[in-house]
Amino acid sequence: MLLKTKSGRFVELPTEEEDAEINAGIASDPDAFEWTDDNFKNAIPFSALPETMQVTLKGRGKQKAETKVSTTVRFDAEVLSAFKATGRGWQTRMNDALKEWLKEHAAG
Repeated sequence: MLLKTKSGRFVELPTEEEDAEINAGIASDPDAFEWTDDNFKNAIPFSALPETMQVTLKGRGKQKAETKVSTTVRFDAEVLSAFKATGRGWQTRMNDALKEWLKEHAAG
């Protein structure tokens, strides 16, 4: 069944069988439990955690200095496919290739 959200997006809901399988998995997991009213009452918002915990939970944290600039660029499909085919980190490798080109073709 598809559900249309207020933003206009569609979300596919699980079938009754899938929902039962999901709930059975949750019930069998000792680390997963349904929150009680007391759990909700005693919960604190993420923003109330110490900043050091927030950084740890969020990932690497804020950059000290902006080092990259976001832009939109169009590449030939074969160029993009070749870099993507190299796997994770392809954007960094593409950036490095462009920096190498700049070194070799420096104006001067």
